[in-house]
Amino acid sequence: MKRQSMALLEIENLEAFYGRARSLHGIGLEVEAGSIVGIIGPNGAGKSTLLDSILGLTKAKGDIRFDGTSIVGLPSTKIVRMGIGYAPERGHLFPFMGVRDNLLVGAHTVPKDAEKNLATVYGLFPALKSRERQETGTQSGGERQMVSLGRALMSRPRLLIVDEPTIGLAPKICGDIASALRRMNQELGMTILLTEQNVNFAMHLANDIHVLETGEIRLSGSAGELRDDPQLREAYFGN
Repeated sequence: MKRQSMALLEIENLEAFYGRARSLHGIGLEVEAGSIVGIIGPNGAGKSTLLDSILGLTKAKGDIRFDGTSIVGLPSTKIVRMGIGYAPERGHLFPFMGVRDNLLVGAHTVPKDAEKNLATVYGLFPALKSRERQETGTQSGGERQMVSLGRALMSRPRLLIVDEPTIGLAPKICGDIASALRRMNQELGMTILLTEQNVNFAMHLANDIHVLETGEIRLSGSAGELRDDPQLREAYFGN
C-alpha cells in the first residue's frame, strides 16, 4: 500500500499587511514533508512577505500550520525552535564578523550541537572551512550565499526557508547552490521552501511550483506540469 505524503507546512487564506496596505491576498498552499517547493514571481510580487509571515516577522491573518500546529502570532524565536530555519538574502550577514562566527549565530537555539552542525556545514561547503576567519563583508556573493545557507543549517531545521538564493550570482555558482540544496534535501532530510526570480533554477530544483504575482497565487502545479504551461512560458520566457 502506497504511503500518503504529509504536509509539513499548511497555509490557508493568508493575508499579510504592511501598515494598512494588504500585501498578500488569500494565499493557500501546502509543503509536503521531504519535498522542495518553489515560489516564483517578479520583484514586488510578495515572495519575501510570504516568508516573513511564516516566520512571524509581519502582521498576518489566516492560518499557518507547521506539523499540524498553528504558528500564527508566535514569536519568531519560538518558530525557529519548532524546527524552521531561515536563509535570508545574503545581505543580512554580519559583514565584520568572520565566517565561523556568522555561522555560530545560527546555533543559538541548539548550542550543544554547534560543533557537530558546523562540521555538517563545512562538509556541504568546504570553501567556508578554509575561510572561516575571513570577514563575510570581503567575500564574493557566492561565498556569502553559502554562509547564509550554512547559518540556517546550524539549528538543523526540519523545514528550511530560503529567500532568493541565486540573485546576482553567476550560472556556475547557481549550479553549486542547487547541488547543495539537493544534498540538504536528500542527505539531511530537510524539506525546503524557496523563493526565486530565476524561473529556470526553480523549475530544475523544485518538485512543486507556485507562481506569485501581486500578492496572489496565479498558477500552481508540479515543475513538470508548469514547465510546458503556455501562460507561464509567455510571462517568463517570452513565447
